[in-house]
Amino acid sequence: MTQRVELATVMDRLAVDELVTEYAAAVDDGDWTAYRGLFTPDGRADYRSAGGIEGEAGRVAGWLAESLDLFAMRQHLIVNRRLRFGILEHDTGDTARVRADYLNPMRFAGDGGSGAPDLVCGGRYDFGLLRTRDGWRLREVVVHEKWRRMPERSPAAVPE
Repeated sequence: MTQRVELATVMDRLAVDELVTEYAAAVDDGDWTAYRGLFTPDGRADYRSAGGIEGEAGRVAGWLAESLDLFAMRQHLIVNRRLRFGILEHDTGDTARVRADYLNPMRFAGDGGSGAPDLVCGGRYDFGLLRTRDGWRLREVVVHEKWRRMPERSPAAVPE
């Protein structure tokens, strides 16, 4: 590999990593305009394993906006990112796949409690990306929720 190719690969890795981070921030912040802008025009998302829907990214953004409005706090932690570049029409590096684990604590709106999350879930994301004229964009996002936990109630909080 030449230094130019190596530099281009590093730049692509950084851009892909930034896109995954922007995805998490858009969901956590409820910025559904930004969320839609992260996808290709034919981009899709699949949240069925977490009790959600699958479909065109704009439609899914609407569902997310409604569903996540229940939570005043959301915080995606996306870690262990594994990135592979692919080939589209015989040109190396036009596609990418990212598999990454996530941890997602959330707190219900109006929860005047301890500030601790009311719900924590975790699993794995599969991101499919495409290089476009506007940079890297999400072509597909698939959520594989592996677990979900509601905090245990303390004995003092349980009515007798």
